[in-house]
Amino acid sequence: MSVRTKICGLSTPETLAAALRHGASHVGFIFFPKSPRNVDPDRAALLARQLPSHVAAVGVFVDPAPDLLAQVLSRVPLQVVQLHGRERPAFAAEVRDIHGVELWKALPIRARADLAAARDYVGAADRILYDAKTPEDADLPGGMGLRFDWKLLDRDTGGFVHPLPWLLSGGLDAGNVAEAVGITGADFVDVSSGVESAPGVKDVDKIAGFLQAVERL
Repeated sequence: MSVRTKICGLSTPETLAAALRHGASHVGFIFFPKSPRNVDPDRAALLARQLPSHVAAVGVFVDPAPDLLAQVLSRVPLQVVQLHGRERPAFAAEVRDIHGVELWKALPIRARADLAAARDYVGAADRILYDAKTPEDADLPGGMGLRFDWKLLDRDTGGFVHPLPWLLSGGLDAGNVAEAVGITGADFVDVSSGVESAPGVKDVDKIAGFLQAVERL
């Protein structure tokens, strides 16, 4: 089974090189000051310009102001914008149309009812990212190493039909990605904290281990 991978929250040449060397299809740069993985546009631009044509750069934003989006997109060669906050479908559609980028919308999942929100983004987003719902008082909407019940995405047991292409995130690491893919049937996975030695500190060996685990699927 061919599974694509996004290594998210990169900020150094060394960790970017590890992601590229071991076969990541997408790399993510986070533009959210509260995140330990936040990166400034100039650094992100330098890193993104090192990508080969077959690897896409994803910019991750949380409830961004339009001027921030415009500033980043004018300086960083992004192919994808990922909205990871409480952005409504109309905002997602506007970002996609104005900036001409592929648009991903992250949805926080804890219970079966949370999946229904994916249908609202048909026509507004190109892909849905299912991530674990964080506590209400958390500063971050993701990247906390949390996972949700993957069986919710099992079509046979959960009965959920995906309205859009999708990828799986939330608590993935080299040790559990095979189980996650086996349960959900995901053909695209996203990892951040699962390849870190500390919050915001990517580990080249963990990046390699994760991508090698995916390669074995």
